[in-house]
Amino acid sequence: MRTDRPLDIVLAEDGVLLREGLAGLLTRFGHRVVASVGDADGLVEAVRAHTPDVVVTDVRMPPGFTDEGLRAAVALRAADPRLPVLVLSQYVEQTYASELLDSGDGTGVGYLLKDRVGDVEEFVDALHGVASGGTVVDPEVVRQLLRRRRDPLGRLSPREREVLALMAEGRSNAAIARGLVISEAAVGKHIGSILTKLDLPPAEDDHRRVLAVVTYLRG
Repeated sequence: MRTDRPLDIVLAEDGVLLREGLAGLLTRFGHRVVASVGDADGLVEAVRAHTPDVVVTDVRMPPGFTDEGLRAAVALRAADPRLPVLVLSQYVEQTYASELLDSGDGTGVGYLLKDRVGDVEEFVDALHGVASGGTVVDPEVVRQLLRRRRDPLGRLSPREREVLALMAEGRSNAAIARGLVISEAAVGKHIGSILTKLDLPPAEDDHRRVLAVVTYLRG
């Protein structure tokens, strides 16, 4: 049940100005920012050190600025499904967003888009809702996740699509590497990511490659 009690918050945001602005805002509403960090490793360490009432985190953080914050949130929820997490980002990182929202039976979790938060009190209210075990998700996040489920190829990056297209032509890893002017190790990483994003179950690699190609051809 929702409560307006003061919250202990761990805040993870790589942008210094936004991080400090959020910390000041939350403090003005009577909350305590027990840790304010700028990367995913700092987020994990802060949660372990402070056991907060709720985590607020961005998605893209150093060093790769891809999905480090969201992956850290998923790992933290796996370790403690009762930990409330509110993602605040400009992006819908589809691969891990569903995993986060499904964690802990879908309670105590939220995903808001920065440019669609139109009211400060609305944001603070959402934070209280998540901290109290509720689920708060921006409708645009829901829309993109539903589209992802209808179109599995939509999960792939442009480079992964290129790799998959060459796989569909029957190219070996070495041939794909030559065609894209990348290393074979990079090709292997892209293929591993493709198989994961297409939700292909563990099996013999050749079989999974065939299933990936079939998905591509159907798309």
